[in-house]
Amino acid sequence: MSASPYSKRSTPLSAKIVVSGPFGVGKTTLVGAISEITPLRTEAPMTMASFNVDDRAFLPDKSATTVALDFGRVTISDTLRLYLFGTPGQDRFGFMWDDLVDGALGAVVIADTRRLEDCYRAIDYYEGRRVPFIIAINQFADGPRHRLDQVRAALNVDDGIPIVRFDARDREAVKEVLIRLLDSLLARSRNEQRVTVEPPATA
Repeated sequence: MSASPYSKRSTPLSAKIVVSGPFGVGKTTLVGAISEITPLRTEAPMTMASFNVDDRAFLPDKSATTVALDFGRVTISDTLRLYLFGTPGQDRFGFMWDDLVDGALGAVVIADTRRLEDCYRAIDYYEGRRVPFIIAINQFADGPRHRLDQVRAALNVDDGIPIVRFDARDREAVKEVLIRLLDSLLARSRNEQRVTVEPPATA
């Protein structure tokens, strides 16, 4: 008798999830908090040349920045393993996004309530390419605690896009964000399956 595809011995399905957001919002922190392997990081020291390019108003102590990607892996269940790809936050590294997002099941857009407008680029990118995403607010201690409906209005996103609040340093909180994304993707898939196509009229 052949083994069930859902057996614990079966190889887990793999899915690619992209983590995006502006410079210094917590993408590297999220991947590092949840990854079950030593995460791959491509951070480089910030130099004086970047000080007039990268807005450090809310990040005075930040001394390094991602210049390519962050990469990590997390096993959600016996049947599902996620590979996380964090995109660089600066506009000058935007040329890398297409390759990083190619083949992604969905995305997490991390937001900072002190500078919500910095999320527009990532939101526009995923909406334009029809990549499903959720918005995860990394709640910094000194950031205003807006209601989620206020954040939705400020970002002008559809009611069907989940918005959650979390702490990028907390493994369990990050796991809940990823599960929320997967639940959203599953609901989206079910809704699409309910759509029926009218058969062509016969002569």
